[in-house]
Amino acid sequence: MRSRKKPEYQVRIAKERIHILFKEAEKMVRKDRALANRYIKLARKIGMRYNVRLGKDLKRKVCKYCKAFLYPGVTSQTRVKKGCVKVKCSHCGKTSHYPLNNR
Repeated sequence: MRSRKKPEYQVRIAKERIHILFKEAEKMVRKDRALANRYIKLARKIGMRYNVRLGKDLKRKVCKYCKAFLYPGVTSQTRVKKGCVKVKCSHCGKTSHYPLNNR
């Protein structure tokens, strides 16, 4: 069975919807964390359906382990140490490490 590419207009609409859902999640994270996590779940589902990758900036806003929305100071703790950024999820307690770019 061959996989066919989605039409370009559908991919463009999917990207727009993903960005809108992430913006809405940022607005709702202080009021209702469950709703913010639901928005992220929907954005990931749209990305998988239309084979659209989340960019690096969006991917770092989602916990790798529990797929919860990470918002600094509200749902995550961010630390900068020795050339890397450590982000701890307050939902599952796992820590992700990201390198710092020295420009």
